[in-house]
Amino acid sequence: MLYSMTGFGSAVCKGENISISVELKTVNSRYFKLSLRLTDGYGAMEQRIESLLRSAIERGTINVSVRIVSTKGETGFQINTPVLLSYVEQLQNVAQALPGGFHADLGKLQLDQLVALPGVIVTDSEIAVDSAIVTEGENNEAENEKTWSLLEKALREALDTLQMMRKTEGESMAKDLAANLESLRLLIGTITELSPRVAPLYRQKLKERIEKVMTEHGLSLSEADFVRELAVYADRCDISEEIVRFQSHLEQFASAMQSQKCCGRKLDFLTQELFREANTIGSKANDAEITTHVVEIKTIIERIREMVQNVE
Repeated sequence: MLYSMTGFGSAVCKGENISISVELKTVNSRYFKLSLRLTDGYGAMEQRIESLLRSAIERGTINVSVRIVSTKGETGFQINTPVLLSYVEQLQNVAQALPGGFHADLGKLQLDQLVALPGVIVTDSEIAVDSAIVTEGENNEAENEKTWSLLEKALREALDTLQMMRKTEGESMAKDLAANLESLRLLIGTITELSPRVAPLYRQKLKERIEKVMTEHGLSLSEADFVRELAVYADRCDISEEIVRFQSHLEQFASAMQSQKCCGRKLDFLTQELFREANTIGSKANDAEITTHVVEIKTIIERIREMVQNVE
């Protein structure tokens, strides 16, 4: 079963005093890559979020937005006044220590610039004591677990929506890929039927050219020399091995589509191998009709390659 790497999912879960909204967007990527935007004050949950997503998604770029809002009267955040004053005092000391021409105009500092500094904004679960931040023991841990429980629920609901979308698109891609594989089977079958005529046709053309040259120059060529040259070419233009490998890659491709969820890398590799075998067949056969079919094969493989780039 194929899964597309492109999808979207969202969910909102509300608790007693909190509301959590989650948005997931995925696009194709060679490896697993997470881009997470999380409400300030909940950074400790990043690892849990990543672990949950990795258990469901094996590769692709995942853009995650998590917004946690308190539904209580309070904002859920406080300004840590001792830390803010400490920043201001340190900035003043630095300004005084600089040469006169470099004095900082602290009056131009905006409040939003100061509150963006680390430690100035704290959550309600943290308390400022003697200018140091301490965590409320067991009560704080219990609140964090409640928040995570609600966040996990929202993440799983968003994941369900995301996976459904990725699965639906994957099914459409699988149908298109199957149709392209069938076209490749028909074309390689035609080439297989044409391949035995390559050596006889070359024998006829070679014989005609040699006889013409020999007649023009009054020379002669023994039958043994002619047969030897033909045997060398027949060995060089034999494409039976490439045909067998091409057919084998087709079967492996179809099997991987049916048996694996995350088969994108394998399908990408098999696509490269199919293209390589097609190139070799075209160059070795040296036959106009076979070359025409090889061009069709390479066109189809390019279509397959584009789709495979978006398979998980």
